[in-house]
Amino acid sequence: MIPTSFPAKAEIARLTARAFLEIKAVHFNAETPFTLASGLPSPTYVDCRKLISYPRIRTMLMDFLAVTGMREAGVGAFGNIAGGETAGIPFAALVAERLALPMTYVRKKPKGYGRNARIEGAMTEGQRVLLVEDLTTDGGSKLSFVDAIRETGAHCADTAGVFFYDIFPPPPPRLAAPRVRLPPPRRHRDVLAEARAQGAFDAATLTEVESFLKAPRAWQEARSK
Repeated sequence: MIPTSFPAKAEIARLTARAFLEIKAVHFNAETPFTLASGLPSPTYVDCRKLISYPRIRTMLMDFLAVTGMREAGVGAFGNIAGGETAGIPFAALVAERLALPMTYVRKKPKGYGRNARIEGAMTEGQRVLLVEDLTTDGGSKLSFVDAIRETGAHCADTAGVFFYDIFPPPPPRLAAPRVRLPPPRRHRDVLAEARAQGAFDAATLTEVESFLKAPRAWQEARSK
C-alpha cells in the first residue's frame, strides 16, 4: 500500500535512530575498530540486514523510505525500483511493493552462464530507476550498479539507502545529482544523539565515535599507520 502520510523529519529521525538501537543494529567499539568495505577502520558498524527479521520496525522504516522518495523526487518520478546484490534486494522489493512499481535487481557481476545478465527482472529503455541499497558510506561502491542500469538504456541518477553515513566527501560526478537524499533519520549523527539520550554506550565510546564523525578521514589515517 502506498504510504500517504508521515511524521515530521525530526520525529522520523528520533524513531529511526531508536529502532536501530532497539534491535542492536548499531555497534560502537572504540578499542577494536571495525573494518569497512573500503578496508579502512571505523569505531562504528551498522548492520542493516538485521532489519528484515523485525517486521514492525521493517514496515516503519520502509514506509519512511518510500515517502522520502515521493517527497524528494515526485510521486510519479520512478518507473522501476532496483536493488543491489545482495543486501539491497529485500529493501528494493519492499519499497517497490509500497510504490506499486516494477522491481529488479542488479548483480555485482554477470553470473557466467545463460544470458550472462547483470539485471534480473524487466527493465526497459528510458525508465527512471531508483537504486535502493542497505548502506551508503560515500556512494562510490554504487558506481558499478549504476553503470549496469544505464547500459540497459534506463536512467539512474537517484539512489537511496536504509542508512546513510553522511560524513564522507560526496560521490564522484558520475553518480551525481539529483540523488534522493535520505531524511535525517538514518544519519550517524542522529543515532549518536539518541544513543547519548538513552545511555546506550559508555561516555568514552560515545566521545570516540563523535571524534570519528567529525573528522572520519583523519581518524582513519591515524589508525591505519
